[in-house]
Amino acid sequence: MKIILDAMGGDLAPEAPVLGAIDAVKAYGAEITLVGRGEEILEVMKKHGIDDLPEGMEIANADDVVDMHDDPASVIHKRKNSSMIVGLKMLADGKGDAFVSAGSTGALLTGATLLVRRIKGIRRAAMAPSMPTKTGGRVIICDCGANAECTPEFLLQFGLVGSAYAKNVFGLENPRVGLLNIGTEDSKGTQLQKDAFTLLQNAAQKGLINFTGNVEARSVPLGEVDVVVCDGFSGNILIKSIEGTAMFMGSMLKKMFKKNLFCNLGYLLCKSGVSDLMKLLDYREIGGTQFLGIQKPVIKAHGSSDALAFRNAVRQAMDAAQGNFTAQLERDLAAMKECDHD
Repeated sequence: MKIILDAMGGDLAPEAPVLGAIDAVKAYGAEITLVGRGEEILEVMKKHGIDDLPEGMEIANADDVVDMHDDPASVIHKRKNSSMIVGLKMLADGKGDAFVSAGSTGALLTGATLLVRRIKGIRRAAMAPSMPTKTGGRVIICDCGANAECTPEFLLQFGLVGSAYAKNVFGLENPRVGLLNIGTEDSKGTQLQKDAFTLLQNAAQKGLINFTGNVEARSVPLGEVDVVVCDGFSGNILIKSIEGTAMFMGSMLKKMFKKNLFCNLGYLLCKSGVSDLMKLLDYREIGGTQFLGIQKPVIKAHGSSDALAFRNAVRQAMDAAQGNFTAQLERDLAAMKECDHD
């Protein structure tokens, strides 16, 4: 399995992606193609005492870099020799099984849509990060920012892609799908939520999805559903609110343990548990977010990803490629189309 990695994307590039890739080769046995300025990649390796490319790793030279301020709609033509666009073309041409980048989200989504292309029948690709829940599982939030304005049909498809992803990548037999809303009653929400509720309910009646109804934001981290369907605007607010709350709780824990000697002793007694909790809430342990609905796995890593985050993004890309998610989704879309004609 070969993962294509944008070595020039992200705030800490090229050092973080290069070191993360080397760690991933050692930890997971991944084959990785680093796309970017070859000389800079080799300089990073030399700086860290690595004289030769590890077995299973190669470099594909790309002299240009997509800037965070570039217009996403024009990068394919104006930045065609950039690490991001070259990497996406390699994925589209079958030279790899998945692509990872911490570059511009808009440019990556546009490039993935136009070069790798959406799965037939999918109208919009969605960003679908997963987060830990109280029950010990994970919840997928779909969409979390790729589509700020949505139609009810988009939300229906987000439910389908999220469900297929949960089945094939997380191994859930019958994932519970909920629609993000301000209440659990059927009548809650704007017209968008009401219409989407009807479509999701109809899909459930046809056996295409396990739709459990509306879900409130406070219930998401409690694990009441496995997939949360929402427009990108609401989803982005949801996920950042959860992340902010986790950061707040983490800082308060540190402050509490530093309060006095007895609190310090208490920390020593529960140090391993606190470490496990902080690791659970660390975005670097997740790796990144997959664009669901694209024909091949494209993973968006956090812009500030360090080597650990890139290593885990490679692991996530390998899991996504092995999950055969696209085939499952195509079957679900075909089944939905047949039901619509009945």
